[in-house]
Amino acid sequence: MKRITRFFDQIAASIHFFKTHRLKRNYRRALLFFAILLPVCVVAIIAGQRLHQPTPSSSKAAIALSTTKKKQQRHKATSNKTKVHTAPKNIDWTAPSEKQAYPDLTQHPNITLDVNLKKQRVFIKEGDKTLYTMYASTGIDDSTPRGDFAIQDERGYEFFNPNEQMGAHYYTSFYLHGTYLFHTVPTDVGGQYIKNEAAKLGKEPGSHGCVRLSIADAKWIFEHVPTGTPVKVY
Repeated sequence: MKRITRFFDQIAASIHFFKTHRLKRNYRRALLFFAILLPVCVVAIIAGQRLHQPTPSSSKAAIALSTTKKKQQRHKATSNKTKVHTAPKNIDWTAPSEKQAYPDLTQHPNITLDVNLKKQRVFIKEGDKTLYTMYASTGIDDSTPRGDFAIQDERGYEFFNPNEQMGAHYYTSFYLHGTYLFHTVPTDVGGQYIKNEAAKLGKEPGSHGCVRLSIADAKWIFEHVPTGTPVKVY
């Protein structure tokens, strides 16, 4: 600001000089023009430099904003990654799917059985809370019906389907009264578990529409889950 004031003072002094000294009219006009133009140009250059020069505080703010944007972009990229659900390489198809105890249905009387076909899991839920997760193997070629069902009266220790040449233990019906069941991994005509079919548990579909479970999980449903319990397949 002081520089600008000083330049304007110089302009005023120059004008006064040319008015008080006798010079030829043409010279006087030319010198007066340059005396005015030169300081104005210098003032304009200085003002332009100050206008484009960032203040320390604005530079810090710009750096902070840039850093924040980069963090937000990294967070967004991380949050957009799809979580892939992987099963253990070796699933014990004879044992419970989890090390924790099965839910106490006297404490959780309003459970639902959610069958997730994509994840090959059965989630024992109460409201939005998952109480227990079971490994499953559902129907090949999307043969397990989707929708809302309920546990039915039909249940038993074992069955054998001669058309499929396979059976299972601890079956519990949830649709069409004995057609679509929760049951163990399959057994052969002699009642022995078929190991190569059992190996699909928790990893891929393998049944003709029923929901295969580990021996322990199927037995728990057979013995504890009451008729009328909601079943959701999706």
